[in-house]
Amino acid sequence: MSIADDPYLWLEEVTEDTALDWVRTRNAETTAALAGAEFDAVESRIREVLDTDARIPYARRRGEYLYNFWRDAVHIRGLWRRTTMAEYRKDDPEWDVLLDLDAVAEAEGENWVWSGAQVRRPEQQIALVTLSRGGADASIVREFDLETRTFREPEQGGFFVPEAKTDIGYIDADSVYVGTDFGEGTLTDSGYPRIAKRWTRGTPLTEAEVVFEGKPSDISISAWHDRTPGYERDFVQRATDFFNAELYLLDGKNLTSIDTPTDATTSIHKQWLLVRTMTDWEIGDVTYPSGALLATNFDSFLAGERDFTTLFQPDAHRSLHQFAWTENHLLVVTLVDVRTEFRVLTPGSDGWDDQPLTGLPELTSTEIVGTDAEENGDEFFLSSSGYLTPATLLFGTIGGELEILKQAPSFFDTSGLAVEQHFATSLDGTGIPYFVVRQADAKPGPTLLYGYGGFEISLTPSYSGATGLAWLERGGTYVVANIRGGGEYGPDWHTQVLRAGRHKVHEDFAAVASDLVARGITTPEQLGAQGGSNGGLLMGIMVTKYPELFGALVCQVPLLDMKRYHLLLAGASWVAEYGDPDDPDEWAFISEYSPYQNVVGPDEKKYPPILIATSTRDDRVHPGHARKMAARLEEVGQNVRYFENIEGGHGGAADNAQLAFKTALSFQFLWEALR
Repeated sequence: MSIADDPYLWLEEVTEDTALDWVRTRNAETTAALAGAEFDAVESRIREVLDTDARIPYARRRGEYLYNFWRDAVHIRGLWRRTTMAEYRKDDPEWDVLLDLDAVAEAEGENWVWSGAQVRRPEQQIALVTLSRGGADASIVREFDLETRTFREPEQGGFFVPEAKTDIGYIDADSVYVGTDFGEGTLTDSGYPRIAKRWTRGTPLTEAEVVFEGKPSDISISAWHDRTPGYERDFVQRATDFFNAELYLLDGKNLTSIDTPTDATTSIHKQWLLVRTMTDWEIGDVTYPSGALLATNFDSFLAGERDFTTLFQPDAHRSLHQFAWTENHLLVVTLVDVRTEFRVLTPGSDGWDDQPLTGLPELTSTEIVGTDAEENGDEFFLSSSGYLTPATLLFGTIGGELEILKQAPSFFDTSGLAVEQHFATSLDGTGIPYFVVRQADAKPGPTLLYGYGGFEISLTPSYSGATGLAWLERGGTYVVANIRGGGEYGPDWHTQVLRAGRHKVHEDFAAVASDLVARGITTPEQLGAQGGSNGGLLMGIMVTKYPELFGALVCQVPLLDMKRYHLLLAGASWVAEYGDPDDPDEWAFISEYSPYQNVVGPDEKKYPPILIATSTRDDRVHPGHARKMAARLEEVGQNVRYFENIEGGHGGAADNAQLAFKTALSFQFLWEALR
């Protein structure tokens, strides 16, 4: 199907009346088909999980305060609040509410959704608060006074940035670096800032000083200030594609290139430069492998020295997952066949000391959720959970014992449930790990397979109350596939599937689906699959290329028209992942799997039932993908349901009520199709 032959281009007009009428009609049909007492009960229980006060109030430590954003049944849009460490240790902390977003939304007549805040430190008297309409990526930035608990309006000298995809951060109390939509020609082709400026309080945004200007073909430009005492520095980053960026040290108007590989992750802490390689890096007669973590002195590196210490080197089973600095130590998290391990690395006069971090819960996945190297020394916060283990928030100081700060309750009955790990063999012989959660004595039955497979995002074991009560408690089996495209085995697990290698992602997922049947865990008729965003593309490929493997599919906020994805919203930023459809050589392999172009009627291939869900306010992945695919499937007579939330952004929901509804909708659709 060529663009000229596309009969559904009109559905790309996001808020056009005819398109929205089409959406409302399908929404009503889908809701009516799945509604009933069973759906209502599941939705109600999911809403209770989302709203309960028993959840862990995860917080960011900033000096003496811990900041938290909280939604519940009463505070639909949410409260921004803070407390002290002494209070936070209590079962029922006393919170100091800074901003009531429900009250602001009502007073201003806007459907505000919280997008975050940056508190100016060390004083903690002002903050940059980011709000979006309906949950979109584009947002407004307003300065908030933490003492008066009011927004500082521009006429009062407050910083204010109109709605755009903005990058902003404090330099000092009276100046910021900002990248935003400054007018025609100031955004990249991907819709992100092309120009970074230094903006002084009390002056118009139009008079902000340009510090760096990129090209329209870049992904984005950003600038920031490192306020570490004794190591104050300014940096500029030019992202040339999704996986490559140039980093510069900014000194006044002078730029010095930090000559590390553009595809590496480069970070600076005090005197240390860290480099996490994405591909092999040759320096002289030394080759550092992809996935390694390297360290050297920053000033020495700028002076031309290239003497690195290897802090981590991957192997066939072990990859680098996460790292974070405390004041004097580096916490390093690795994955060993998708299971987490922790190390504490400490620089000293004789090199780097390497010790394990002990006392972590067993059979769970643990992540670093916070450190505050600037004001709280060597403290750190960890979160640990598993498929059957609710989250535990841990607090510690390097060298001390771990303390359980908070523990979430169990939201579903785990009696008789067990977790297994298996490996499927993909078409090229690669072993693909996957986790299975089910009753220990389960017979083949309804099974939900989840996958993503892109952008080096790893799927580690985690607890989901909604999945437990809506699927596992019903007797369903839940499976998570660690297919290529993720980062479970380091950068190579991702880079080998870029562009022309994309077919391996699809083959991996199909291999896991087939392996589940071969092991007697389920049957094709009882196997469902679910994925969102890049995982939504995966579901579109499963329905068009592997329909015989599944009994039902849920495709959420998806990319599906790969002929036009780079022309819609942020799509141009993903060309490095998928390829350029305007290049005939690259379209040759993209066209082989692009779901929208490969739809056929049931006489040629009968597809399993599919639910396609998206959000009108998704300004990252265009809702036109989902709309057009549903219309095309409907046209040829395939079994398709469609639902589009009018709010919600790329996450698909703007509040807990919407999230509970769309989650219940997916589980109800799958259960009815597979049981």
